[in-house]
Amino acid sequence: MLKKYGASERFIQEATLYPNLAIGRICSQYKDLYKAITHQGEVAAEISGKFRYAATRLSDYPAVGDFVMLDRSDNKNGNAIIHHVLTRKSSFERKAVGTVNDTQVVAANIDTVFLCMALNNDYNLRRLERYLSIAWDSGGTPVVVLTKSDICHNLQEKLSEVSSVAIGVDVLATSAISEDGYNSILSHIQPGKTVAFIGSSGVGKSTLINRLVGGEILQTSDIRKDGKGRHTTTRRQLLVLQNGGIVIDTPGMRELGVESADFSRAFADIDKLAEQCKFRDCTHQSEPGCAVQRAIQDGTLAEKRLESYLKLKKEAKYDGLNSKQIETEKINAMFSGLGGMKNARKFIKTKSKRR
Repeated sequence: MLKKYGASERFIQEATLYPNLAIGRICSQYKDLYKAITHQGEVAAEISGKFRYAATRLSDYPAVGDFVMLDRSDNKNGNAIIHHVLTRKSSFERKAVGTVNDTQVVAANIDTVFLCMALNNDYNLRRLERYLSIAWDSGGTPVVVLTKSDICHNLQEKLSEVSSVAIGVDVLATSAISEDGYNSILSHIQPGKTVAFIGSSGVGKSTLINRLVGGEILQTSDIRKDGKGRHTTTRRQLLVLQNGGIVIDTPGMRELGVESADFSRAFADIDKLAEQCKFRDCTHQSEPGCAVQRAIQDGTLAEKRLESYLKLKKEAKYDGLNSKQIETEKINAMFSGLGGMKNARKFIKTKSKRR
């Protein structure tokens, strides 16, 4: 049954490390309570006291889409207890509200991330660049979904603008009154694969998901008079579609903090130009022989795109670093508990010798 919910062989194999526990997948969350799907059906669940004590970051806690190990697969004796979160193959994160350096997992183990942006007052290329940077870094494959195309009078112009920043990414135009958009999205959803819809409130995520599910599963509402959306979805949840695909709906998020991002893919055009700069550590601002500034002057690169790139790098603490240096920073962050990658290698060598 769990294969229907995306339990691939890698998760099943990892679950064998916990022979006295049952595997399940988190399908919804409300504050400290979870619902998980097990081989016996849906169960209510909560984390163990030991788990809570050991967790040092919000991202350590289970999120919708996570595969977890539970002490039981039914609710006959109360809520099931979550003891472990299996290793995520991908995760979409945002800066946690009210914290300085913590991140919150919005959805986990995603294969495709649908980045939704409405063709009304929500339309914002700079925000889309932010979403793309985070989506590429998440491990999922981004797809841009432009909603409410029926109210857009210059659709081809908008599609051209979006394609100029969504390099190597499929761009779909959809409308609530047309079946075409629904079909184009459905073609990107495969049986057993998990997709997530990310975007601001009111862009039409719930309407699209209702179409995919084939019924009014999720509540929808009209946008406000100022063009901004109302928060209809208040919690994340996982749904299985008729074609066997799995979808995660998320609350609307107008802004996402950039704690980690993949700039080499989200800004592949700037990254390629930077290879031609005179200086390897070029900041693309006032240095002589800067290929990026030359592209701006000859009109092949928009100045606002460079401004967005520099702003996001600074926000992600990668200011002044090239692509190789950024990757090194990411690796060092992964092994921060061992004092960075260099010390991690020493630690591994020492352990190997002792064996």
